[in-house]
Amino acid sequence: MNSRPRKHSLTLRGHRTSVSLEDPFWLELRQIAARTNRPINELAAEIDEARGADCGLASAIRLFVLRDLQARLAPQA
Repeated sequence: MNSRPRKHSLTLRGHRTSVSLEDPFWLELRQIAARTNRPINELAAEIDEARGADCGLASAIRLFVLRDLQARLAPQA
């Protein structure tokens, strides 16, 4: 896998945008979308809407992926 960010196009609520992420983040984002039965554009739009004004979309996606992985790896009480 490439460790350098790669640009991919997404459509968020009808508007095209490009996001640069490293391959592992793209892979995990696609797996989350598949696991939750949502198109990747829909998932990215939800992440976009939830992010703060001081957080870029690429960073918001990375944090979303990290939180998802942490939640799945956390020991169940």
